[in-house]
Amino acid sequence: MLPKLGPLGFVRSLLRILRGRPQVPSSLADSAALQLVLQRRTVRGFTGRSIPDDVFAAILEAGRLAPSTVNLQTWTFVTFTPDSWRETFGATMPFRGQRAVIVMGDAHRARTVLDVFPASPLVEYTVAVMNASLAAMNMNIAAEALGVASVMLSETGRSGFLDAGYLKEQLALPDGVFPLMTIVFGYPKGPRPLMPPKLPLAQICFEGRYREPDRAVMVDWLAQMMAGYKASRPTSSFESQLRVYLAKIGRAEADLQAMVGVSKGVLPGQ
Repeated sequence: MLPKLGPLGFVRSLLRILRGRPQVPSSLADSAALQLVLQRRTVRGFTGRSIPDDVFAAILEAGRLAPSTVNLQTWTFVTFTPDSWRETFGATMPFRGQRAVIVMGDAHRARTVLDVFPASPLVEYTVAVMNASLAAMNMNIAAEALGVASVMLSETGRSGFLDAGYLKEQLALPDGVFPLMTIVFGYPKGPRPLMPPKLPLAQICFEGRYREPDRAVMVDWLAQMMAGYKASRPTSSFESQLRVYLAKIGRAEADLQAMVGVSKGVLPGQ
């Protein structure tokens, strides 16, 4: 159950968000590359300005050159313009984006020439997700360096893993290829968004062993999430967005299990 957030709690949480800053030693503050990473923000509003072909090609190249396990490159990118997106999905590209890339985990391609590994769907899925996510972040950072903003989607516009079955059909995906996310690119409209609520390093980084989270810190973070969501989307709420996800999780779980090749609760060989 989500905590109740009264007016005073709402204001306090917003003030915490406003005070949020990346924590960087002053000796490193002038690093342009570091600042590029630290100042990157998810943008959900784009102008109608087109992204030149050479700029988009450079973004894709950054994804192609991402690191991967044994250099297997277990990813596939399916690209769209606003017109091809509408033709495929019958809707406008989310947030008036000017280019989009649906990032797939791909355990199929390497097997066409390298079939020495035994059937291991969970391992293949994990490797593909890990590698494709690195490629996605490479594209995200490359876009930022070129002045292009982006948003990674898992649900909006039926464009991510929560609609895996739908995307498998729409994009004619073979077995072993599964959608993870859509990255929508465009030139940002309006000011740079604030840094969203981030957990302190002490809650996510431990020396030598795992430690249980501090519940008080987690409750405070959740309150900030709820307040920030409401402030940026006055007609919606964090709770309503959770309900959207909850409505899709069951179907997505079944679709992904079928696509990965794992029956619920049963591992290969059992």
